[in-house]
Amino acid sequence: MVASQVHLVRHGEVFNPDGILYGRLPGFGLSKLGHRMASAAADDLASRDRSMTGLRVSPLQRTRESAAPIATALGLTPEIDDRIIEPTNHFEGTVMRRALRNPVNWPYLVNPVRPTWGEAYKRIEKRMLAAVDDAFDSVDEGDVVLVSHQLPIWVTHLSVSGERFWHDPRKRRCALSSITTFERTLFQPSELPPAPPGAPVPTEPMLRIVEVGYVEPAASLSATATDVGAV
Repeated sequence: MVASQVHLVRHGEVFNPDGILYGRLPGFGLSKLGHRMASAAADDLASRDRSMTGLRVSPLQRTRESAAPIATALGLTPEIDDRIIEPTNHFEGTVMRRALRNPVNWPYLVNPVRPTWGEAYKRIEKRMLAAVDDAFDSVDEGDVVLVSHQLPIWVTHLSVSGERFWHDPRKRRCALSSITTFERTLFQPSELPPAPPGAPVPTEPMLRIVEVGYVEPAASLSATATDVGAV
């Protein structure tokens, strides 16, 4: 049994000429190119032979602006979901290459596994999976689109794929205006991965989220895009 799909869409390029790590700061909207990228994502979703019945968006300006062409193309009204927002980050508001040279900031870099410079990966995972689960349950039929940010989308991918959270941020597969798609599938106990030591062993079928697609509708625009402000 396959549930409707949930599509996690990243925002388009942000107008950020100073190369600031913008995080949750206000006033960082899309560039002209970013609006074109967002429209490319909207066109991709609209061209799919699927019913799209829900649209949820992070409260930040760049995601709300990226959701606007999707709302128009699909005839949907965006709903704000605070759980899919950009993570907090100690380096927010700085130019990263300069901040890293300042010894005052070095204590925030001691544990990349947590990470010590921002919101814990486990916390991001918890709120994102809750938002995705709620998205599946929010409509009787059709798909739901969530417009979010690079790290929350990437953590969702890592969680669903069973991969470790510690990673090189430069190697995330989550381009501007990309679309990562998930389904909720019923697995028999024999199909489930082994339970951790001490955890109960499932004996009944379970619904699990699986990743079923990743596309970059704005790939042709990415050559001239700047992507330095994400957490």
